Amino acid sequence: MKKILTIFALGLLSLSLSAQESARWLRKSDISADGSTIAFSYQGDIFTVPVSGGLAKQITSNQAYDSDPLWTADGKSIVFSSFREDTKDIWIISAEGGKARRLTTFPGAETPLFVSKDGVVYFSANIQPDVNYDKFPGEPQVYTVNIKDGKSSLYTSIPMMNISANSNGIVLYEDYKGYEDPLRKHHTSSVTRDIWKYLPKKGQYQKLSRFAGENRNPVFTSNGLDYYFLSEQSGNFNVWKSNINAPETATQITQLPTHPVRNLSIAADNTLLFSYNGDLYTLAPDAEKPAKVDIKVIADTNDKEHIYRNINTGATGLAVSPNGKEIAIVAHGDVFVVAPEQKVTKRITNTPSQERGVSFSKDGRTLYYAAERNGCWGIWKAELARKEDKYFAFSYDIKESLFSTAGQTCFQPAVSPDGKWVAFLRDRTEIVIKSTKGKEERSLLKGANYSYRDGDLDFAWSPDSRYILTDYGAQGGWNNSDIALIDIEKGTVTNLTCSGYSDGGFRWALGGKAMTWTSDKAGYRSHGSWGAERDIYIMFFDRQAYTDFLRNENDTKIEKAVSASDKKKSDSKDKDKKDSTKVEKVKPLELDLENLEDRTIRLTSNSGRLGGHILSPDGEKLYYVASGLKGSELLCMEVKS
Repeated sequence: MKKILTIFALGLLSLSLSAQESARWLRKSDISADGSTIAFSYQGDIFTVPVSGGLAKQITSNQAYDSDPLWTADGKSIVFSSFREDTKDIWIISAEGGKARRLTTFPGAETPLFVSKDGVVYFSANIQPDVNYDKFPGEPQVYTVNIKDGKSSLYTSIPMMNISANSNGIVLYEDYKGYEDPLRKHHTSSVTRDIWKYLPKKGQYQKLSRFAGENRNPVFTSNGLDYYFLSEQSGNFNVWKSNINAPETATQITQLPTHPVRNLSIAADNTLLFSYNGDLYTLAPDAEKPAKVDIKVIADTNDKEHIYRNINTGATGLAVSPNGKEIAIVAHGDVFVVAPEQKVTKRITNTPSQERGVSFSKDGRTLYYAAERNGCWGIWKAELARKEDKYFAFSYDIKESLFSTAGQTCFQPAVSPDGKWVAFLRDRTEIVIKSTKGKEERSLLKGANYSYRDGDLDFAWSPDSRYILTDYGAQGGWNNSDIALIDIEKGTVTNLTCSGYSDGGFRWALGGKAMTWTSDKAGYRSHGSWGAERDIYIMFFDRQAYTDFLRNENDTKIEKAVSASDKKKSDSKDKDKKDSTKVEKVKPLELDLENLEDRTIRLTSNSGRLGGHILSPDGEKLYYVASGLKGSELLCMEVKS
């Protein structure tokens, strides 16, 4: 009996331990002023835990995402950000939990930065830009809100991050020069951040940091002169110490390798708290090395075990099968195929990773798409495994395999019209074509472009599968890109636009005899920052097509009437000779690339904020999307009227 009771007791103990979860990857942490308690954000809620570690206490449990906790000076309350009213606002809650109170109601994505001893919360937000601010537009500015009465005001139009202030009112802050991923490591450029000193009463600023890399997160010590901060001076983010009167001298405090130190905060006794490699650490003033805080969390989950969703929005990719019977779409990170006539939808991929960009093979039996598998993006293909199957929507035997070379980062597959090649983007810099049979591979363009975000570079096959139009940044750079033509047989690259402005949104037109695209060279623009209106242009690669396009509406009607009469006679003679199942071959294009500027026409008379566009096959109607009084509008322009 004693053995049975012992086993039963051990079972209860194991159940108790399994209900506790070791909390890791804790961010946005803050240590209380008295150094006794840590507040942190975990899985969208705010928790507290003794500085010695142990079982954490859940403070918020709202379904909205809560983050950025900061202690008030008396340690009785916690200020934090939350999306519980659909926008990111600042809230305050008792350190014991309970009902939270909303402090800000702006639609400016407010983020708390610092709480002063007199109960004023300093926060960054995009609310109303200061008219006197003449730096980079769109950056967040710093505001204050009083915890007691909720009154808000602009503190400074200078963007500030991670504010700290001493008892004399001297402010330390991390500057914000421009956009860059805040978690990026080993970064050196003109937008790396620095530590500054600000004297509000005098309106004076002084740059303190000297390292030409990342310097972040300053916190004052109790004497109001020394300060700790994070810097990559030693190669990785570590804790450093300096003095506002001798900022040129800095001493490295921690020697943590490989991973960056983040989220530095300090208590009144100068005990430091920071995160490192997913865990929280404290560093007492007299300690030789940081101490890991072992934190356990017991909390219910807000996630549903199963989510049933009707997917009718959010499609990010689309391709129509060659016979027009199926449509492949990418929605919520998976590939689906729809048979519109039968109203049937088939899910092709069902993975926790993401898929993007779909393209059908010429026979419609293979789907190519980009997918992330085992941490690497590649071009994958899904094939109908059985010969008797004709459609993805009605097949239950689909074989998936990697098409691109393993280990290479590849995106944006596009099958050539003749079905022989798949073009794709490799390593975000190189346009590559690979035989659909998987044997031959060619690099067409490398070093001219760089994809900063998914889908920002485009390319398109010509109808005869010999040429590719592509964005081209070798001469104008990424912000004034051109359009180039690649001959896949000769390997030559021709810059078609050379405008010095931003050209893009290209499409083949008139059966490959012309190209339409958008450019901002004639549009209303801001020369001091970003933004410009665009126009739609057409460039002709065939002189006869150019001549035909310039004919007026009456000449076109006469030509159509004559052509219709001739075609009727020809059809009558060859009626018995024609095979109705025969598909006409695409004629090879003969492109004339000389004096293209003389065969370029601006189609739109008014510049605007444009979306996609397409020219009808006969070149008489231009359909395009433009911003109007009620948002985006689909317009149709009679080109020859």
